[in-house]
This record gives sequence, C-alpha cells and structure tokens, in this order.
Amino acid sequence: MHGSEINKINGDQALKRLLAGNARFQEKRPEHPRQTPDRSRETAADGQRPFAVIIGCSDSRVPPDILFDQGIGYLFVVRTAGGVVDDVAIASIEYAVSHLKTPLILVLAHAHCGAVTAAAAARAPLEGRLGCLVHAIRPALEQVKEPCRDLVDRASKILAEMIARQLKNTGPFLSHAVNTGKIMIAAAYYDLFTGAVDILSR
Repeated sequence: MHGSEINKINGDQALKRLLAGNARFQEKRPEHPRQTPDRSRETAADGQRPFAVIIGCSDSRVPPDILFDQGIGYLFVVRTAGGVVDDVAIASIEYAVSHLKTPLILVLAHAHCGAVTAAAAARAPLEGRLGCLVHAIRPALEQVKEPCRDLVDRASKILAEMIARQLKNTGPFLSHAVNTGKIMIAAAYYDLFTGAVDILSR
C-alpha cells in the first residue's frame, strides 16, 4: 500500500486492512510488507502516512505491527500499561488525526493483561505512580458484576470500550472528527492463544 492509497481510505477501509493483516498473521502466512531499510529510508525522505492509530497495552506479547502484519510507516502506535490514556496519550492521538490525517483509531485490549490483573489484585496503597494506573483501570473491573474466572479478560474488554467512548467524546477535536465522519474509533480484543483480533464495538 503506497502513500497515495493510504490518503484515500476511510476508517472502515482502514479497519478492514488491519483485520486482513491479522488474518494473515493467524494463518501463519504474513507478508511482512515493506519492513526493510529501503522502506525506512523512504519514510525518512517522504514522511509518514499511517492509516491507523493503535491504542494498546505495553505488554511485550502484543506488538501491533506484527499481529496486524503491517510495514514501516503504516501504524501510529500509542502504548501504555493497560492501554489507558492520559492527556499526553490523547494529544498524541490528536496529532495523528489532525496532522497525519489518520482515519482510524483502534483501542486494542488483550487476554491476560498484566496491568488489569495487578489492578484486580491491588489492595494496599501502591508505591510510585502505580496507584494512578489502578485508579484508571478499576472502573472497568467494577462493571463486571458477578465473580467469575475470566474477570481480567472481561474487564479488559470493558476497559477498551470505555476508552473508545472516552475518545469519541473528547472535544473539541476528536469528537468533531467523529461526528463529521473524518475518523472511526473502534475497540477490539486480541486473544493471545489464537492470535485473533475481534472487534468489540465501532
């Protein structure tokens, strides 16, 4: 996919490209598109034109460029523990949308999230800034009403959808871009065992 093609696609088409790449990853037939030093030099000279922003967890088992089988310059990735967003993360997203004209924002949760697991287990005040992370994740845990074995995975899905809704309502820029159809914001879930990404909401 060349830069001129990326500039012409909308959010729905961008999402289909991501899911097609994930299908290749699942089926063990990745293309590893444009992941060479030549591609790096090309983006250095011509700039970047990512077709999707991925809001994901810092977890080392969830590398977006690999699980979506994408090349250099295709994805604008913002990663934090649990995939939670703060003002700096939102500013990064706004940059991608406003300056790079990226049409899709995908909030990506995943199975067995360590940050959500830690938040579920947290009882005493935590050292350093870890309390801020727990505070951001706890509302999703509280929405899982009954005790269950898959508490972490269910809360991770809820958290991704909460963040997607938060971004859709973040004014003035993101909410306006959503309402005018310039961008799509979706939430998804990555299964570590199968390699599959499933869309939760859009």
